[in-house]
Amino acid sequence: MTASVPSPPRSCTSGPGETGTTPAEGAATARWRNDGVVVLAEARWPEAGDEGAGPAGVAGFVHSPFAPLVAAVAERCLARRYGTGPLPPGNRTAVVLVSAGGDTAGAAHVRATVAAGGRIGPLFFFQSVPNSVAGHVAARWGLDGPVVCLSPAGDPRAEGQAEADLLLYDGDAAQALLILIELAPDGTPGEATAVLLGEGTRQ
Repeated sequence: MTASVPSPPRSCTSGPGETGTTPAEGAATARWRNDGVVVLAEARWPEAGDEGAGPAGVAGFVHSPFAPLVAAVAERCLARRYGTGPLPPGNRTAVVLVSAGGDTAGAAHVRATVAAGGRIGPLFFFQSVPNSVAGHVAARWGLDGPVVCLSPAGDPRAEGQAEADLLLYDGDAAQALLILIELAPDGTPGEATAVLLGEGTRQ
C-alpha cells in the first residue's frame, strides 16, 4: 500500500478543452480542494430514487453486487463530467479502487460452495480480484491511465485521495477516478462513492 504522503500543488498543464469539456460544463461540476486538486465530478450509490433497487448487472460478473456497484457509481460520476464515453485516447485517467472488505459476497459464496463439496464456477476466479472490475470500468470508458486497488488500514477516502494525489503529482495521470466501496453485511448492495479528481489553476 502506498503511504499517505502529502503532495504539494503544481500548476495546471491542461485546459478544459483538453479534458473534453467546455468551461461552462466544467463550472457546473468542478469544485476546489485546498491543495490545488479539482473535484471534477462526484456520485454515490445509493442516491435519490435508488431506494429498494440494486445496480444493474455487469456481463461477466456473477452472484455478487460488488462489480455492479463499482460500475454503477463510476458510470454516474463519469457521465456527470463527460456525458457518454468513451473518452478520447491520451486522457491519462487513472482508476483508484479502495475497499477494506472487498467482494465479501463473492468470497462467502466460494467458501460455502467449497464446504459443501461443490464446484466453483470459472467466473469467480476472474472476479475474485478487485482490479477485474476496475479494468472493466477503464475499458468501458477508455481510461488509459494506471489502475490501482487499495485495501486501506485507516480512513479509506484519505488513503485513496493520497494515492490519487501521488499519481497526479508524479505525472502518471492527468486525472483520477477514485472509487470507494463497501458491501453491506445484510445482503443489500451496500454503498459506494466515485470522485473524479484533476489538477488545475484558479481562473
